[in-house]
Amino acid sequence: MDLSKLADELRNFEGVTRKKEIKNVVNNFNFQEDYDFDIVVDFGDDAAIIGIDDENAVLLAADGIWGKLLEADPFWAGYCAVLVNANDIAAMGGKSIGMTNIIGIKDCDKGKDLLKGLKEGVSKFGIPVLGGHTHPDAQCNVLDISITGIVKRDNVLRSDAAKIGDKIVFAYDLDGKIHEKFNLNWDTTSMKSKKYVRDQLKVLEIIGEEHLANSCKDISNPGGLGTLGMLLEVSKKGAMVDVSKIPVPEDISLNHWLKMYPGSGFVFTAPENKTKELIEKLEFAGIESAVCGEVKNDKKFMITNGTEKTMFFDFDKEYICGC
Repeated sequence: MDLSKLADELRNFEGVTRKKEIKNVVNNFNFQEDYDFDIVVDFGDDAAIIGIDDENAVLLAADGIWGKLLEADPFWAGYCAVLVNANDIAAMGGKSIGMTNIIGIKDCDKGKDLLKGLKEGVSKFGIPVLGGHTHPDAQCNVLDISITGIVKRDNVLRSDAAKIGDKIVFAYDLDGKIHEKFNLNWDTTSMKSKKYVRDQLKVLEIIGEEHLANSCKDISNPGGLGTLGMLLEVSKKGAMVDVSKIPVPEDISLNHWLKMYPGSGFVFTAPENKTKELIEKLEFAGIESAVCGEVKNDKKFMITNGTEKTMFFDFDKEYICGC
């Protein structure tokens, strides 16, 4: 394994570099103003958190489907629009209760396939679409979805709460396949029962309820290491990760795998004395998990293969999302 080549390839991966623009968006908003509600978390997490009383909170998230995916397979894009939003709420320890969408249709045939995929996702994950907006004469095909969830305030899994000395746990459902039209998607849900995929989301709620992790993020477009990098950045921490310990499916190279968007994949940081129970719960739900590193007190994200090490990101000098 050429560790330096791996780090350079992943640093320059489009799924990672596209996140840089988030900083410019965030800088336009000011949440120090006197609002009449309790903003617990805003930018930088998988979902915003708004407290509604001393015990409960609402989770708000939104995702736009990557144009490359939509053009490659509109049905799959519609399905994934539900999946990615469901994972965002689950990664916060929450329960999804409903979605709204914005659909832009340029090509009617692709629009029909997109809606069929969206319907299949709603059926699979059990989260209803309750409204939205449609552009029937759009300049391009577009699908954006917002989702709402609920969570007990004490049970929230946040991205910005990694603590020095936490063990880093990568968790993936390895029982899947590369999508035939989009080789950066690892499909683990389309072939499985509704109960199976919903139970995988439910285990994140249980992890939050039992306080088994300090932080969590669902693995998305930046891939495994890129997603962990975003978690570390907002936590203002660094890490050492042994990439040779990350769970990987057979017959897929590590370089490819660490760019993939999995159907069910999460990264956690947890106290060492809780990692055994955390991993047991994940693996009972069919999510293979392993301790792969440790959170450090600097802002340097290092990777190793067990013998050599190299810098992945130095958050004193650079950023992924700028939050």
